[in-house]
Amino acid sequence: MTSKTGDVWLPFPADEIAGLPDSFRYRLWDGEEDFPADPADCVFYVTPYMKSPEVTVRPLAAMPALEVVQTLTAGIDHVMGGLGHLRPGVRLCNAVGVHTASTAELALTLTLASLRGIPGMVRGQDREEWRGGFYEALADKSVLIVGYGSIGSAIEDRLVPFECGPVTRVARSARTSPRGPVHALADLPGLLPRADVVILVTPLTDATRGLAGPAFLSRMKDGALLVNVSRGPVVDTKALLAELESGRLRAALDVTDPEPLPAGHPLWHAPNVLITPHVGGSSSAFEPRAKRLLARQLGRFAAGEPVEHTVLITE
Repeated sequence: MTSKTGDVWLPFPADEIAGLPDSFRYRLWDGEEDFPADPADCVFYVTPYMKSPEVTVRPLAAMPALEVVQTLTAGIDHVMGGLGHLRPGVRLCNAVGVHTASTAELALTLTLASLRGIPGMVRGQDREEWRGGFYEALADKSVLIVGYGSIGSAIEDRLVPFECGPVTRVARSARTSPRGPVHALADLPGLLPRADVVILVTPLTDATRGLAGPAFLSRMKDGALLVNVSRGPVVDTKALLAELESGRLRAALDVTDPEPLPAGHPLWHAPNVLITPHVGGSSSAFEPRAKRLLARQLGRFAAGEPVEHTVLITE
């Protein structure tokens, strides 16, 4: 069997990725203004990491030979706007598994930090204030995970040792998981009032954009905590601000809408909110897992085998 050839665009130097097939010409590009080579020769494009959609899709219109677009994120919303430039049959693959451990870890961190009042304690430390008192624990709290894929499942794995109350799982459609039933999105209205903590880890799609809007938030119980480690537009920012400012709900957000959150935005100073700057996946766990994924995918591609994690094929 003849190995595939052509250019592969990578956001990492090829010599830092063990196990790459030697049949390709590897070009380093992580979103810089100048392209590393003629995009027309690219057959496999690994998108830059944590760059804007405009940067990510910029070379696509000039890639007529392209066969695979590989993101380094689980979500694919940042490339969807450029797929219309591609010929039919191009495979779009995501990075399932690359961010699972890191994002699940941050979801747990945000939950614990918010419940135990850590943000206020840090502010107190800055002012040399001893902020003792009574704080909430995760133990015995009921948790609702909205978006029960690999990351949602990993979040539940990490919740188990903390002796939290019942964990309820929600995905696009109902199914059974090894840990128990998974409810459909349509079941949310009846599930939200029971949860002390609601963790959003769903992809951004037409069905989930604005999912946590006024109706969703109004059904959450008084004092409940909303944790968002998915995408900012899954939450209606205006509706969330109203709930935060009333003091009825709390939130811990790794993602916001807009993003980056601009200076002066009221969400920065809303009561009972903890904000991290979209760092769920960008930890020390990212690069080793991303590089192993790329070596596997390019090995399969070079051998003419189907690549994994294909989420759509252009028409």
